Amino acid sequence: MSFIAALRARWRDHDTLLCVGLDPEPERFPAHLRDTPDAVFAFCREIVDATADAVCAFKPQIGHFAALGAEDALARLVAHIHAAHPGVPVILDSKRGDIGSTARHYATEAFDRYGADAVTINPYMGRDSAQPFLDRADKGVVVLCRTSNPGSGEFQDLPVEGRPLYQHVAARVAREWNANGNCLLVMGATWPEELAQVRALVGDLPFLVPGIGAQGGDVAAVMRSAATADGSGLVISSSRAILYAGDGADFADAARAAARAQRDAINRHRGGQGA
Repeated sequence: MSFIAALRARWRDHDTLLCVGLDPEPERFPAHLRDTPDAVFAFCREIVDATADAVCAFKPQIGHFAALGAEDALARLVAHIHAAHPGVPVILDSKRGDIGSTARHYATEAFDRYGADAVTINPYMGRDSAQPFLDRADKGVVVLCRTSNPGSGEFQDLPVEGRPLYQHVAARVAREWNANGNCLLVMGATWPEELAQVRALVGDLPFLVPGIGAQGGDVAAVMRSAATADGSGLVISSSRAILYAGDGADFADAARAAARAQRDAINRHRGGQGA
């Protein structure tokens, strides 16, 4: 099953737009795991197993793993998700973008080494840097557009031919890069007006929406601004607010409760019932 098909199945059949970001920070692990030899994998596996029924996707952030020398843990984690929770797609958050020959290796890294179903990329270097990802028609290509960080407007808001640069990115991806129907845009929850503007530009193209929870994005505003007519079209990502909802031996139960609460909060604004 392609990434887009798997994502739509989670939206439809499991009534969830929630994505849990997997950003391990060992200093925040519960004490009983913190100093164990395989703590990164063990922590993330427990989170995955506790929250899988509430999510449309998982999103491991490669920098959190690489900084810890935990690339093997990342590969095993993706394999675990696919084996234990078939149908839940994995988005590798790596924000790659380089010349075509190097981009081919980055695509191999994401899709073949780690087994991800989708990957985030940076469009700044243009179409040839994205092409090796776009060519993998069964995989998702999640293109940075209007990101959630405070400094995003420094370049993304620059006026180009009468409109901000991020709108040119959105239109180009929707009209020219999405020939295989496998593109998404990263649109931060912290900018609801911009979400609405881009939704009007690109139709039903899906958005990955970071920035709720710890970054302060408002779920109601996101849904009002960016959901498609059927109440889907969004992958709404939350990381720290779910991962570190508890710090004791019951941390996975706390994460599960936080994930289900977030899923249900989203569903209240899309007509979903929750579970």
